[in-house]
Amino acid sequence: MREALKKKPFYLSDSQCDWVFQTLERLTLREKVGQLICCVSPGESSEELLLRYQTIPYGGVTFRTAPARTIKERVDFLQSQVDIPLLVSANLENGGSGVAVDGTEFASQLEVAATGDPAYAEMLGEVCGAEGAAVGVNYSFSPVVDIHYNWRNPIINTRTYGDDPDRVIAFAGAYLRGIGRHNMAVALKHFPGDGVDERDQHLISSINSLSCEQWDASYGRVYQALIDQGAQTVMVGHILQPAYSRRLRPGIRDEDILPASLSPELVNGLLREKLGFNGAVITDSASMTGLGCALPRRRIPAACVNAGCDMFLFGRNLEEDFESLLEDAQTGIISPQRLDQAVTRVLALKASLGLVDRSEFTADDCAAVVGSAKHRDMARNCADRAITLVKDTQSLLPVTPRTRGRIWLHILGDNPAFRGGFKCKHGVITRLEAEGFQVTCLEGRELAETFTAPVQELKARFDLILYVANMVTGGNDTVNRLRYMPKACGESPQLVRDIPTMFVSLGDPYHFVDVPMIRTFINCYNNSDAVLDCLIEKITGRSPFYGISPVDPFCGGIWGAAL
Repeated sequence: MREALKKKPFYLSDSQCDWVFQTLERLTLREKVGQLICCVSPGESSEELLLRYQTIPYGGVTFRTAPARTIKERVDFLQSQVDIPLLVSANLENGGSGVAVDGTEFASQLEVAATGDPAYAEMLGEVCGAEGAAVGVNYSFSPVVDIHYNWRNPIINTRTYGDDPDRVIAFAGAYLRGIGRHNMAVALKHFPGDGVDERDQHLISSINSLSCEQWDASYGRVYQALIDQGAQTVMVGHILQPAYSRRLRPGIRDEDILPASLSPELVNGLLREKLGFNGAVITDSASMTGLGCALPRRRIPAACVNAGCDMFLFGRNLEEDFESLLEDAQTGIISPQRLDQAVTRVLALKASLGLVDRSEFTADDCAAVVGSAKHRDMARNCADRAITLVKDTQSLLPVTPRTRGRIWLHILGDNPAFRGGFKCKHGVITRLEAEGFQVTCLEGRELAETFTAPVQELKARFDLILYVANMVTGGNDTVNRLRYMPKACGESPQLVRDIPTMFVSLGDPYHFVDVPMIRTFINCYNNSDAVLDCLIEKITGRSPFYGISPVDPFCGGIWGAAL
């Protein structure tokens, strides 16, 4: 295995290989099993994280968002206390905001793809790498390399680079170049590929139902290209790929086809042997039902490792899952050879990042890097190039206070549980009023009474009806279609033939399927401040629309696109 560590993607020197194998030799069984664990920190103090480490000597920790200074202090403290340097990870999909609340929200991946220029994906990687490294992150759970084949898919949505494998390769490859300049490992996700079915692996095992040939021509090409480019790790999802399970395990029964995270034929056969991946494999979150429903819980941690996964992410109950792994290593359910192989890859990943040679793990310029003016300007430039005019068949645009000064605004989906609470309602109203528009945004009884007022009265009162949807699907939210208040028909667009109406989506790019009667439709792919600023400029005609949709916003073209 020593020679393998000198090759792609680790490229270890002889001295680094020495450290890996010397460290492996001195670890106790408990410490070896601990190296397979990547826990999550939803906000514990440094002391609480250290106390957990003393109980479970974990090999990695994932940080949820907190102020940059807080993350930096916790990382520095932990790294100074642990015996073996930690992999410190975060979901750096959209920018530094993936780890620091004061970090730059650069763009969603779909927003980046809408620019049509992979240079913006490289910028995204640059921002993620610079701001992540500034607070001590050395391992990013990104990029998402799923392909958005099914518009009903509930989980990847704006997290992808769209529905074209070639675009995914180009943009994800550019992201790897950008983040790689900051000596940060990446995790290609979610192998063997989400986006085919319409299920959410948070809630149930999902299925990539492509034939082997179809998979080779799509997801296979994507993974092969990015593995060849040097991606260090792959995150394996709780996703079945029945065609390859049957090909690689002839005679396998349907009931024995398991999600990739539990499937030796997919991890070892497809990923390692067919695609030649020589890096580390990490599971997606082990708290997801897509994993938990596949086997009795007691068997799951060892089954993931025996399937070829080198790290176990999060756990349902971390202490319980760790003790299960430890007992199975003691009894030989996980063989000593397989355990050492997994630990070796984890240590090799750490060595490849230079962690063993560093005395300090975060930079001193955290405040100057995280959320910097330079990065915010880059995000604004990306938003300007991405916002997409899907259609304007009524020639409504541009809209100015002089031409359509009185706006009846409907904000759909803005709620305290979604990405910043009511930020979009406030942000949209503030920006429209700053332009000189008179904005009416009603709720409750006042909304209901106004909506049932005589049409002529409403036509005399409003020049434009504007719907702004701040909605996107996500984990445990499998259906996020347009809905209106009050109940039943509510504030739905019943007056499109009476009052000019426009629709703007700040999230899901597929809302058109529910409002084909609205003849001016804009997709923004994100609800950041940069997007809201650029949106107003484009609506008012001060800036043209450049964006090119990376997906089919008409969802197959049968929903009245020509209206």
